[in-house]
Amino acid sequence: MGFLDNLKAKLGPAKEKVGDLAQQHGGKIEQGLDKAARTVDQKTKGKYSDKIDSGTRKAKEAVDKLGQKDGGTPGTPGAPVTPGSTPGSPGNTPPPPPPAP
Repeated sequence: MGFLDNLKAKLGPAKEKVGDLAQQHGGKIEQGLDKAARTVDQKTKGKYSDKIDSGTRKAKEAVDKLGQKDGGTPGTPGAPVTPGSTPGSPGNTPPPPPPAP
């Protein structure tokens, strides 16, 4: 086995654990990202709003990707699923954040 193969084998369990945490606490993670983005945007007085929004969106997409299991459909990790619905269905997806001023 090569160096990269050994590294991948050792990091596999960590990636799985991170994925589990992202799936269980994705909603809280996304709330934290939103709060941090608002704080930074306020501190910079809106000067970097577009870059902050872009970075926040990419971070949320990464959390969603980590929270997916078995190549399932992307949903909002941590969102409650109502009986008879599937994760990521339109009834379980929170509304998008309001546009930046």
